[in-house]
Amino acid sequence: MDAGMDGAARWRDERAALDGARARLGEVADGLYPDVPRVAGTPLLCRDGWVPDAPVPLGDVRLEWDTDPAPPAVADPPDGLPPGYRTYAEALGALAPPKVFEDRPAYRLVGAGGRPGAPVLRLAPARYFDGVNVGEAVAHELAAGRRGLRERVGDPCDLARRTALPAITTVTVTASGTYLLHRRDAAKVAHAGGLYQVMPVGVFQPLRAGDELRDLDLVRCMVREYAEEVLGRGEDYGAGFDQDAWPFHRALTAARRDGRVRAYLLGLGVDPLTFALDVLTVVVFDDDAFPELFGTVAEVNDEGEVSRAPFDGTVPAPMQPAGAAALELAWRHRRALRVTPSRAP
Repeated sequence: MDAGMDGAARWRDERAALDGARARLGEVADGLYPDVPRVAGTPLLCRDGWVPDAPVPLGDVRLEWDTDPAPPAVADPPDGLPPGYRTYAEALGALAPPKVFEDRPAYRLVGAGGRPGAPVLRLAPARYFDGVNVGEAVAHELAAGRRGLRERVGDPCDLARRTALPAITTVTVTASGTYLLHRRDAAKVAHAGGLYQVMPVGVFQPLRAGDELRDLDLVRCMVREYAEEVLGRGEDYGAGFDQDAWPFHRALTAARRDGRVRAYLLGLGVDPLTFALDVLTVVVFDDDAFPELFGTVAEVNDEGEVSRAPFDGTVPAPMQPAGAAALELAWRHRRALRVTPSRAP
């Protein structure tokens, strides 16, 4: 066996070890950052000011656009790659491809600030693989017993150190207290396979290249994620698709306008294992609005298994840190969110 084949086999074994032990490796990674603040007592890392004292209506979150940000300090690292591969995404796509794996346009978070009750997120253009090439690489090397790249990146909450692609992590809860729970399938996804997660969750990205400014809107992205993860729609919308004319988008927008659906920002946080950056949100549906908009929820989607769980202050295990943090924050703020779980103490 030549060196290239041997290196590829070893890389695949290490990747399998990562996918088989993400929960345990997450605990290891959590212990590497003892001095970094956490979100709501979970392993999710954060900075001061990233978690507001109260939920912020998404309409009050200002998004700014930066067309020419400084490049990240670490990008497309070659660490640990088998011979013949330039980036982690390239190796993953060839040697262990997930079912859902495309280099789509995305947004990079380059700044987070503002004042209490009026947060500001500053974003710039990026691609999905920009995040994979660092985030999955640092997780992979930890599974292999190495930390060189992780140490080179440094502070996971320093947005200048790497391309930080924000994902929108949403607790979908009914006013009477049930929420959507997702078990992510490692064979279908590149990130967080084998762990529980709230839903929908998706990388904040425009509908297509060239729509970055038009789609610079958290809710527009969330609507598409609801259609994909809850209704089972595919991610390819076609060249002529007009989201504003889409009946589902119009129905969900009308429900928000009428107050039957309420969306809030809960905070920001970074996963210690993969450096995934999550915009934590909660969407509260009046009990009659949820079945009206979604009907019967499918038990399986393109990324894993779906169920309805009681919103009672508990967190299923093993759960992705962002999901645990979002659930904890939503539970703390349940009265402000006007959620009245039947099992609440």
